[in-house]
Amino acid sequence: MRLKIWLIALGLTVVVTACSGGSSPSSSATATATQRPSSTAELTIVSPTNGEVVKGPDVDVKVDLTGAKIVQATSTDLKPDEGHIHVSLDGQLVTMTSGTETTIRDVAPGHHVVQVDFVANDHGPFFPNVVAVTSFEVKG
Repeated sequence: MRLKIWLIALGLTVVVTACSGGSSPSSSATATATQRPSSTAELTIVSPTNGEVVKGPDVDVKVDLTGAKIVQATSTDLKPDEGHIHVSLDGQLVTMTSGTETTIRDVAPGHHVVQVDFVANDHGPFFPNVVAVTSFEVKG
């Protein structure tokens, strides 16, 4: 009886291993790292500052980018020191800008999170991501 249970357990182990495809999170991360360029750029949000109360409904977003330059042209010729700025509000992309300042229009009163990403010329992320995040409150 013990041999039968051992054989069933061995069979289940073989099936589970075969179905898993042999993939692991670390191999996935390695594949991502080899597929996307890296950048030494640094990005900070100058305004709004974390916790700031902003008079709305329009919110001015200003960022500081060091170690790279913003270019307008989209390209598949990826360079670690060239890219675009993407601005998201509460997880939704609201603008792609070719500068370090933009205005998000008609922001509802309440707490919000703005995320700014410096992305490669093809609008895909660098690996690791070059990102800055801050939260603020809009009052009418």
